[in-house]
Amino acid sequence: MASFDTASKKQIETNPQDFVHLCFGFETTDITVLEIITPEQPTVEMHQADSLIKAMYNGKEVLVHFEFQTTDSYDPEMPLRMAGYIIRAIEAYRLPVYSNVIYLRPDAGKNDPGRYAQNIEHHNISIEYQVFRLTDLDGQKVLDSRFVGLVPFTPLMGHKTDIDADQWLRRCVQVADSMEVPNKAAYLGSLAILGNIVYDSQTILDIISEETMQHPPIVEYVAPQAHEKGFKEGIEQGTRKHILEILTLQLGDDIAQNFKASIESIDDLQRLEVLFRAALQAKHEDQFRQAINETSE
Repeated sequence: MASFDTASKKQIETNPQDFVHLCFGFETTDITVLEIITPEQPTVEMHQADSLIKAMYNGKEVLVHFEFQTTDSYDPEMPLRMAGYIIRAIEAYRLPVYSNVIYLRPDAGKNDPGRYAQNIEHHNISIEYQVFRLTDLDGQKVLDSRFVGLVPFTPLMGHKTDIDADQWLRRCVQVADSMEVPNKAAYLGSLAILGNIVYDSQTILDIISEETMQHPPIVEYVAPQAHEKGFKEGIEQGTRKHILEILTLQLGDDIAQNFKASIESIDDLQRLEVLFRAALQAKHEDQFRQAINETSE
C-alpha cells in the first residue's frame, strides 16, 4: 500500500491546485495555493499519507487536508481518525480546515458517513469532512479538464458504460501521455501504480507501451539528454534515472538507493528497458532484485 500512498502524495505535492479545486468544486475560481505543509513538521502529528495545503479561499487563509485511503479503516474507524487529524491541525495552525478523504479502491468508503459524532447530553461533538470515492467521480470530466494532478487517478474513476475497462484505461493513458509534465516517465509510472489497484499490471504496461510511442517509450522521454550526451549514452542515462524514480515511488527511497550502484553500472539498453518494466511491477525489494539477477544471466 505504501506505493499507492507515495504515488498519490507525489501528485498532490506537484499539483496542489488541482486537489484544492477538487475540494471546493472544479468551477470555483477564487482560490490561490500558498504552500504545501509537510506532514513531517513536528508541530502536528499527521499520518504519512496526509497532505496539508495552505490556500487563500474567498480572501481568507485556510488549510485543505487530504487523506488517501486504499481500503476501509477499522482500527480506528475513519471518522475517528479524521476527527483527530482535523483537531490537531486546527490547534497547530489556528486556521479553518477543510478536510477530505479520497478512497482509491472501488469497494472502499461506501459506509463512511463523512462525520464524527459524539452524542452525549451537554457534550455533543460533531466534526464533518468530505468523502471522495474515485469510482463515483466523473473521470471523463477530469480528462476533458486536463487536471494534471488528477489524471493519474482517472483509471480508478467512473466512466460511461459504452466503453469497456480496457478502452477506458487506454483513453486515460492517451491523455496522460499528452500532458506537458517535467518527467513523463515518472508521471506515467504513477498512473501505472495507481491503476494497478483495479487493473492487471501487465495490461497497464502493454497499453502504455502501445499508446505512448511507436518505439521503446523511454527513448521519447530522454530525448533531450540523448542529444546532449550522444544518443545511446543519453538514453541509457535517462533510463537509469527513471528506473530509480519508479523504484522510489513503488518501494521507497531507501530501497531505491540500495539498487542505485547496480543500476548505474548497467550499460545494456535492452536490459535497462526490461528493468524499467520490472520496476513498475515491483511490489517488494526481493522481486526487483530477482529481476536484476535474471537479466544478468
